[in-house]
Amino acid sequence: MSDADSHSAELDVEPAVENDVSWSNIDRSWRGHLCLDVRGVLQGSIAGGNAPLEPLVAPVRGRQLDELWGQFTADARASYGFYGRDVDWEQIQKLPRWRRPFHVARQFFWALLLKMSPARRVLALIAIAMFILSSIKFRVDDNFTFDFRFEVAAAVLFLLLLSLELADKVTMKRDLEIAREIQTWLVPSHPPTVPNADIAFATRPQNSVAGDYYDAFYPAGDAPDGKLLVVIADVAGKSVPAALLMATLQASLRTIAGEGVSLDILVTRLNRYACAHSLGGLRFTTAVIAEFEPQTRRFTYVNAGHNAPILHRTNDSMEQLDIGGLPLGIEPSVVYEQATLDLNAGDSLIFFTDGVVEAFNSAGEEFGNERWLSAIRNLPNISAQQTLQFLMKRVDNFVGVTRQSDDITCLIFRSI
Repeated sequence: MSDADSHSAELDVEPAVENDVSWSNIDRSWRGHLCLDVRGVLQGSIAGGNAPLEPLVAPVRGRQLDELWGQFTADARASYGFYGRDVDWEQIQKLPRWRRPFHVARQFFWALLLKMSPARRVLALIAIAMFILSSIKFRVDDNFTFDFRFEVAAAVLFLLLLSLELADKVTMKRDLEIAREIQTWLVPSHPPTVPNADIAFATRPQNSVAGDYYDAFYPAGDAPDGKLLVVIADVAGKSVPAALLMATLQASLRTIAGEGVSLDILVTRLNRYACAHSLGGLRFTTAVIAEFEPQTRRFTYVNAGHNAPILHRTNDSMEQLDIGGLPLGIEPSVVYEQATLDLNAGDSLIFFTDGVVEAFNSAGEEFGNERWLSAIRNLPNISAQQTLQFLMKRVDNFVGVTRQSDDITCLIFRSI
């Protein structure tokens, strides 16, 4: 190998070692004892020096181990919350302290078992019974002991169950990814060109599909000199049911808006349609629907029970856009109020869904309205896209690696 090749090889290895995780932040003794020996192995493997573990560590090369640990703890916390919904915590709190762990374990076990199909429950119970029988020994006399050896068969059954569950998960994830791709067609991928305005938006579904909806379009077609319709909405619920209702809302809104009706008539008709498909008000939708006139910078809106958007003026004053009425889909005869604002160059409107302020960190503390308003109050004079990044970074820094509990959507509308 030439000197140049040797130098190149050294460059390939050294960054992997330099980017290694700092283990001084580990504050749990059991975690430290478990990971200290693994650390050296992973260091060598990530650096390319341990061939047997190469297939395991190849997907994580270049990533810090603390980041992977954070993802694992987030997944574990989400699974705990998922199965913990079926645990009767109030009843457990009434028990003596020494009995609580046994009842929690029993209820978690039944919660896990009941989420399987009947056939898989039988397989799981048979596998567990085999493991229990394998620990029993019968002594016939001093020279003969009879015991059951079902460990291998039980392990095979558990492996079969795991493969079946993984197959279901992969199939469902593939279907959800297809649904997600279709859903992306229903919202704009790029903001429209609007005179005297700058727009940016972003959404993060809790699962593969979301119940949040945002849009900015010209009802009369591609006409920059006409009125622009700006929408943000949140369907009650999450995942697939909310995503399906979001799709119907988008279709209805686009159809009604294309008829050229006024804003108040548009909201009234949209509410009647939502009432007819909301399962008696159970699947309601909160929304803010607004019109912007580019030539006059006039902004007219209706807030249908949604989180009030924030208007941040150039003099750092803030206003909430809370004029409107009930969420869509609750009462068909409701009359909605509308309000009009005159925007100045440099004013910013921040639209968001409740997933932003309800995002929580690892301690279970919500981001909350106060932190959100404080972040908006400290906004510098920057573009809509930079404003979006500025605000989302504040949320991300607070949440950390904790898995989000709701869809998060934010739309920035800036007058220029």
